Amino acid sequence: MDSGMIGKREKAKRYAEEPERFRFNKFDLTFHGDNNNHHVTFENGAMHCDCEFFVTHQRCAHSMALEIMLKDMIPAPVEA
Repeated sequence: MDSGMIGKREKAKRYAEEPERFRFNKFDLTFHGDNNNHHVTFENGAMHCDCEFFVTHQRCAHSMALEIMLKDMIPAPVEA
């Protein structure tokens, strides 16, 4: 491996340890829940899940798990 790539790997490791550097704009994923898979999206600062609980509460265990995991990498949800 050339010395330039070694430096880039070290910089990447440092960046990865600083999640506040990252801000997700949108994503689309499959969440493997205890009972079913769920389709979760994030776009324009809003999370959406296809589970029944989300439809009535605009938050669910799936969306909250992502909020916890991606803390500082997505905007904080507005509490109603």
